[in-house]
Amino acid sequence: MNAGQHETEICRVSNSRAGAELERLFSDTRFHPTDRQKAIINYLAARRFAGCEEPVKAYSIGIDVLGKTSSFDPAQDPIVRIEMSRLRSLLEDHYEAFGHQTETWIEIPRGRYVAQFTTHQVPTAPPQQISVKGVATSTSTSMNDATPMDDPYLTRPRFMATAAAAVLCLSAGIGGLTWLYNAPASIDVPTVSIGFGSVDPLLGGDASLTRDILLTALAQFRTLAVVLGPAQARSTPDYRVEIKYYGSENDRTGRWQIVDAQSGHLLDAGVENVAADGRSLPVVRGELASALASRLGSTKGTISLNEARRSPSGAIGNVCTLRAEAARDDLDPAELAAATRCLKRTISARPEDASALAALSSILLVENDRASLAASSDLADQAVAADPLSERAHLAMARALFAAGKLDAAITSANRALALNPNNPDVYGTLATLLFSGGYWKAAADMADDAGRFPDLVPREALLVKALVAYREREWSDALLIAEQVPRADVMGNVLRIASLAQIEAQGAEQLLEELQAQVPGIASSFRSMIISARYRPEVAASIEDGLRKAGARLESAARRPPNNPGHRVATAVPYTQ
Repeated sequence: MNAGQHETEICRVSNSRAGAELERLFSDTRFHPTDRQKAIINYLAARRFAGCEEPVKAYSIGIDVLGKTSSFDPAQDPIVRIEMSRLRSLLEDHYEAFGHQTETWIEIPRGRYVAQFTTHQVPTAPPQQISVKGVATSTSTSMNDATPMDDPYLTRPRFMATAAAAVLCLSAGIGGLTWLYNAPASIDVPTVSIGFGSVDPLLGGDASLTRDILLTALAQFRTLAVVLGPAQARSTPDYRVEIKYYGSENDRTGRWQIVDAQSGHLLDAGVENVAADGRSLPVVRGELASALASRLGSTKGTISLNEARRSPSGAIGNVCTLRAEAARDDLDPAELAAATRCLKRTISARPEDASALAALSSILLVENDRASLAASSDLADQAVAADPLSERAHLAMARALFAAGKLDAAITSANRALALNPNNPDVYGTLATLLFSGGYWKAAADMADDAGRFPDLVPREALLVKALVAYREREWSDALLIAEQVPRADVMGNVLRIASLAQIEAQGAEQLLEELQAQVPGIASSFRSMIISARYRPEVAASIEDGLRKAGARLESAARRPPNNPGHRVATAVPYTQ
C-alpha cells in the first residue's frame, strides 16, 4: 500500500464505521471477491464486531466457513492458507488502487487471521483563500465562526437561500425520476449456483478438492458471479449448475447441466472427461476443473449466450460487453455498430466498468484508422486502471499495443492476461496471433490448439492462426478445411481459402477471388498493406502471395510495397456473401 499518499492511524474504528466500509466494499463494482472470500471477510468482521479481536485458527475457518468436516487438518490441506493469501492480496490490490477514496480500510495482517479496520487520512487541498476588499479569508468555518441564527439581517437571506435550495433539490429530484423512468435497463453479470457432488461416497474428498479448484477458476472470469451456501437461501440465482463427479483408475469425469433458474428450462448438458495417462491426480483434477470453468465462464458458453439472447435490446451493462465480444469475433458490421453504441451508453452510465472499456477498445481496432487506434489505446489504459486484475483489460491493452506496432509489449500484456485467467479461450486466441506475427511458430500453434479444446468455444483468432500455421507448413488441404470455419467477414480467412485452393490446384479459387474482389474493391492493390497491418513474416507473406497469384490475382510488385508504418492499417472486417 502506498504509504506516501496516506497516513495510517492504527486505532479503534467504531463498529458503525467498520460496518459502513464493509457494506461499501461489497457494493463497489471494482472489487471482485469470490463468495468464499466474502464469507471469510464477513466471518472475521463478525468476530471483530462481537469483541473477539484475537486471531482465529485455520481449523475454525475451515469448519465454520469453508464447510470442512471435523477431520479437517490444516497441516495436510492448505486450502485456508491459500484462500487467506488470495483474500489478503485482493484487499491490498483494491486499496492500493482505490484507497484514496475512503478513510477506513479493511486489512488482514500477514501471519494472523483477523480483520483489522484502520483509519487512513486522505490528503485534501488546503482551504481556499478568498480576498474580500484586500483581506484574505478562508472558506473553512467552525462553530465559533458561524453566524448567529437570531441575527435579523441574516436570518431572512438564509431562509431564502434554504428555500431556493429546496426548490432546486425538488427539481433535480423530478428530473432524476424522469431520467430513471426512461433510463435503459442495466444488466449485471448473472449469478450462478454450483452443485457439485460425487456419486461414489469414496470419492467425496476428491470431488471436494476438484470443486474448490473449479470455484477458484470461475472467480477469474468477469462473466458470472458464483453464489454458495447461505447466499442461495437469500436470493434466487439466475442459473443453476449441477455437476456429478465420477472417477476410476484411468480418468476423472464431470457430468454437467445448466438450468435457467427463472424458467426452469434445461439449457445445456454435457460431459467433460480427462484421462489420467500416467499423470498425478492433482493434475487431472486441475485439468477437469479448467475444462468445466471454460465451459461455464466463456463468452461463447451457454450462460453468456443465453444472457445476450434474453436481455432487452436496449439494455446496457454486462450484456453490452457480451454482444460486443460476439460481434468482434463474427466481424458483423451491423452488430459491431450496435455494440459500439451500447458500450458507449454503458461507459457513460458506469465509467469504471472495466469490461465495457476493454470491449470498446477492442472493437475500435476493427476500424483500422489512426483516430480509432488512439481511442482504443486510451480506453485500454482506462480499463486496466479501473480493474488491474481483469484479464479482459490486459487483453485489450495487448491488442492496442500490437496495433501500435509494439509486439513485445503486447505479448507481455497478453501473458499477464493469461496469468490472471488461464481458462479464457479468447486469451489464447489473441496470444496465438501475437506469437505467430512474431515468428514463434510452435508456441503460436500450441496456443491456438489450447484455445480450440472445445470446437464450439474456439475464437476466430485461434482458427485463423491454426489455418496460417497449416498454410505455412504447406499443408494446403488442412489450411483450407480450417479456413472454412473462419467467419466469412474475415478478409484474411477468405484470402487463405483462395490461396489454399490454388496451391492444391483445385477448382473454385478463381471464382472465390472474383467474389472477394467484388465485395472488397481494390483488395489486390491493398493486400500488401493488409499484410503489413497483420505483421506477418516475409516468408509467410510471400507464400500467401504465391497462392493468390496462382488464383489469378494481380498483386502490386514488390518495388511498390508500402512502407512498414505501424499506424497504416487497412480494414479487415467487411460484409461478405457467397
